[in-house]
Amino acid sequence: MSVKHPIIAITGSSGAGTTSVTRTFENIFRREKVTAAIIEGDSFHRYDRLEMRKKAADAEKQGDKNFSHFGPTTNLFSELETLFRTYGETGTGKRRKYLHDHEEAAPYKQEPGTFTPWEDVPSATDLLFYEGLHGAVVTPEVNIAQHPDLLIGVVPVINLEWIQKLWRDKSKRGYSTEAVTDTILRRMPDYVNYICPQFAHTHVNFQRVPCVDTSNPFIAREIPAPDESFVVIRFANPKGIDFPYLLNMIHDSFMSRANTVVVPGGKMELAMQLIFTPFVWRMMERKKKA
Repeated sequence: MSVKHPIIAITGSSGAGTTSVTRTFENIFRREKVTAAIIEGDSFHRYDRLEMRKKAADAEKQGDKNFSHFGPTTNLFSELETLFRTYGETGTGKRRKYLHDHEEAAPYKQEPGTFTPWEDVPSATDLLFYEGLHGAVVTPEVNIAQHPDLLIGVVPVINLEWIQKLWRDKSKRGYSTEAVTDTILRRMPDYVNYICPQFAHTHVNFQRVPCVDTSNPFIAREIPAPDESFVVIRFANPKGIDFPYLLNMIHDSFMSRANTVVVPGGKMELAMQLIFTPFVWRMMERKKKA
């Protein structure tokens, strides 16, 4: 953790909804005039798209049916921890971008699914903001979770997470239900061993719970709407959290435990604004004093 060069990390599985949380933070940064160094977790995958397909095919031929993007063999955990440590100490570090599609790749004159060259994080940023799969990973070799000053988990109940992944991969990436289901099954051991344990290290967790039937996510025709769900917000350390203020500002919210507030799904972004704007204020105030 660093007073002079703070780090905010959003961690969650593929399809969990971390991108929507990132949009909320972008609005906070813009409103509060905070310059953030943005780090996408995909940029710390070990292999580009074609290499990953080849590695997965080779692994399957050798009987490994659980080769996935979630585990340590396919990610640069050490390099990610080095970035967090270096940024916390000096306000800089090495980053690159993963180019997801033709629109992202065009300015770099590269193919989609490739990485840009490594480059220095721009100088004079106010904080580092990470969003991806592994912002809180702890293994015998690395402890990424120790570095962020604010660590947020996004983890819908599992059936909703699968529905969101199925909808995204089918509608936006052209995959079949069978292909997405195969990916979910292949990732399961790494999901259990490297994704779930992260949420024991996060400072705040957001878990969306649908209030409609999601018992068979593989036949769901649409994602449950925000107004058809609640969001469970758990604070690892509730000291300093003004729960009466949150309950007063967010109608129909309630406390389920001493460290947990439940809000209507449609109020999730409002809740994030109310909770995290003061966090950012305090970070910037401590930074100025340092």
